[in-house]
Amino acid sequence: MPRTDSPQGANASVPPSAAGGRDGLAALLGLVPTLRVLAGLAIAALIIGGLYAGRTILVPLALAFLLSFVLDPLVVRLKRIGVPRLAAVLLVVGATLSVLGVTAVFVTNEARVLSEQLPQYQNTIRKKLRSLAQQLRAPGMFEGAKRTLDIVQSEVEAAAPALSGSSGARRRAVQRVEVQEPQLSPAQQALAAFDALKRPATDAGLVLVFVIFILLDRVDLRDRLLRLLGGNLHRATDAMDEAGERISRYLIMQLTVNVSYGIPMALGLWAIGVPGAFLWGALAGLMRFVPYVGAFVAALFPVTLAFAVHPGWSLVLWTIGLIVVLELISNNIIEPWLYGASTGLSILSLIVAATFWATLWGPVGLIMSTPLTVCLLVVGRYLPQLAFLDVLLGSQPVLDEPTRIYQRMLAGDPDEAIELSVAQVEALRGDVPAFYGQVALPVLRMAMGDHMRVATPEHRLRLFQGMDELLDDLQEQYPPPPPVAAASESGHGPVVCLGGKWELDHIAARMAAHALALQGWPAQTRAFGPLTAEHLEGLALEDAQVVCLVWMSPEPAAAARHFCRRLRRRWPHVRIVLALWGELLEPGGVQDDAQALGADELTFTLAQTLARIGELQGLELRRAFEEAPIPRDDAARVQALRASGVWDNEALRQLCLHTTKRAVDIFDVQQAMVSLVDAEMQRPLCSHGRLAPPGVTEAEEEEALRAGMPRALSPCAHVVAARRPMAVADIGRDARFAGNPVLHARGVRFYAGAPLRDAAGHVLGTLCLLDSRPRAFDPRELRLLQAMVDDLAASWRGSGVAAAPVPRPPPPAPSATVGQVVP
Repeated sequence: MPRTDSPQGANASVPPSAAGGRDGLAALLGLVPTLRVLAGLAIAALIIGGLYAGRTILVPLALAFLLSFVLDPLVVRLKRIGVPRLAAVLLVVGATLSVLGVTAVFVTNEARVLSEQLPQYQNTIRKKLRSLAQQLRAPGMFEGAKRTLDIVQSEVEAAAPALSGSSGARRRAVQRVEVQEPQLSPAQQALAAFDALKRPATDAGLVLVFVIFILLDRVDLRDRLLRLLGGNLHRATDAMDEAGERISRYLIMQLTVNVSYGIPMALGLWAIGVPGAFLWGALAGLMRFVPYVGAFVAALFPVTLAFAVHPGWSLVLWTIGLIVVLELISNNIIEPWLYGASTGLSILSLIVAATFWATLWGPVGLIMSTPLTVCLLVVGRYLPQLAFLDVLLGSQPVLDEPTRIYQRMLAGDPDEAIELSVAQVEALRGDVPAFYGQVALPVLRMAMGDHMRVATPEHRLRLFQGMDELLDDLQEQYPPPPPVAAASESGHGPVVCLGGKWELDHIAARMAAHALALQGWPAQTRAFGPLTAEHLEGLALEDAQVVCLVWMSPEPAAAARHFCRRLRRRWPHVRIVLALWGELLEPGGVQDDAQALGADELTFTLAQTLARIGELQGLELRRAFEEAPIPRDDAARVQALRASGVWDNEALRQLCLHTTKRAVDIFDVQQAMVSLVDAEMQRPLCSHGRLAPPGVTEAEEEEALRAGMPRALSPCAHVVAARRPMAVADIGRDARFAGNPVLHARGVRFYAGAPLRDAAGHVLGTLCLLDSRPRAFDPRELRLLQAMVDDLAASWRGSGVAAAPVPRPPPPAPSATVGQVVP
């Protein structure tokens, strides 16, 4: 009897109508992605068509919105001093129109004066053009080629048939006809001028009306836009705030840059003697609003005029030199200084956007291309449905370095992956262990996540071969130094690094061995394989003192416990460090987990692994953390801290406590504190919340907080030295703090701090946030933390504390050679 549980038998038992309906439903479901793409393309085409068809009204409206971004800050300032909004809007618009009118009158007068002077330069222009024509007709390097072409042309014409000659004669006999347009009367000329100015005047009037009403109804328009952006009020508010901030900053800074370019241009042209200097300066400032081509168009006019009015070439060279110098100063000094941060758009997206908007809306679209594209970028950043706009238009890298290296490995291009890796090592100042911990291990984590889901055998082979080539190259470029003296004197054998189960574990074990060897401790790897008696016999761990067992699997507990038990039974003297690098485990109960798994130490990062192995061997390895640097003016800073009197002011302590309580609630962290950094120690002025490290009571933690921590181990000291906010998303995965014993003992995994300054600008300490869980902390949150610290510092200064005068340090001694101050 045939089997009925086969796929054919199962299908045979289904009625044809049901099978056909199921197949049709599957076919329709398969078409859903295609239909979505087609629907998106259709919607995009409709939007582009609407933008082009409605440009008559959309262009003035867009110009009005952009102008409102520039004028609204002035209106807000007038409102703050008590001016009603209607009066403030009228004042700002009137002042703007006055400035534009004065500028237009000035430019018109300069153009009239220049037009009156141009006939005086006709002889110079004629002589210059005749001289150029003579130089072009003079024998040159291509004269021989020209003669050869003339001979060939004459021979071809001589060999042509007579018919062509006769037709040529007829063509030469044709007379030219010149069509002269009739002269217009004054009335007709006035009507023609009115027709030419009617469209610009109408657009200007519409822009003026739109600007006034947008400034008057800004709050209502904001509410309506928030309603249109969707139900997530937080996300919509952030999108509008960021778009308004970026566009306002861009337009105001662009205006400042153009003015700072146009005025020196006018003065420079006037100094070297170019006619109409102030007209060309105004034109240069105006044309720089047009991306890319505006500066070249503005430079064309003064260079051409300098060529025409001066018999020699010196004026042309002076003009070109002035323009080049101003461009270099503006592009490399003025713009980076004033802009501070870019618009967030990539160069390619700026070029494409300029072409797109210029095609739709003409020159006005070219001027507005950057602000409009910034709006699209912000919308794509905050609306998930349009996230592709952020990817296409943004200047931020869409792939981090681990992902780029991983992708090149999958593509079978290990050479480029090695180049990227070497560049990262050089960026880390040759710190190969830091590269392994921050870049290479994330590559292995991605590979482990894709190993059983999407990776094909070919992809796995490329990855394994590429990682082997990468490690071989790094070991060749960065060979380990000779073993430390303590290693040879102690009689200990080398550290043996073993991969747990997979090929990826073995690659990670090679990284650990190389990192240990670079720190002066001999380390080796052994071949990995199935956990059999033959494999264990081949490990030969009799001389080993420490075994580092590396595991990249996301669920290694059962297999790691079995491996550790077999190692412990075969070599009881071996100290086992179990490195679980494939998953970020929650802190707490680390020692209990290590004992339960049969290991002596349990680590989650490469830096922790290096530190624990060093402790087990009793060696003085290189520190697995970075000590806080000491700033140059630290003596004056410490003196200002001691003279401030903050330690003895209970009112200030209560104020700081209120700030820390608010910080815990706002940022949703476990602990916040105000810390002051002295010459040797960091001590908290107040704190709120508790980290609850394992095995530590609340009283013991409070006692440890009051005792403070050494400045060299303090993250707050890094903030004091850098004088800017700092956020560490994961202490355990940051090379600066991963091996910090104090942070490890307290279970700190997240840190963020902002500097607390006194009236003289000295950084006395920080307001810091601590948590036992890693977390992301974006730049907006960091700016908010700094704003809270600034408010706290303002309250301090308002109470008269932290503003004590600080004696100035004595001036440096004069040099014994020339009597100048020694720097």
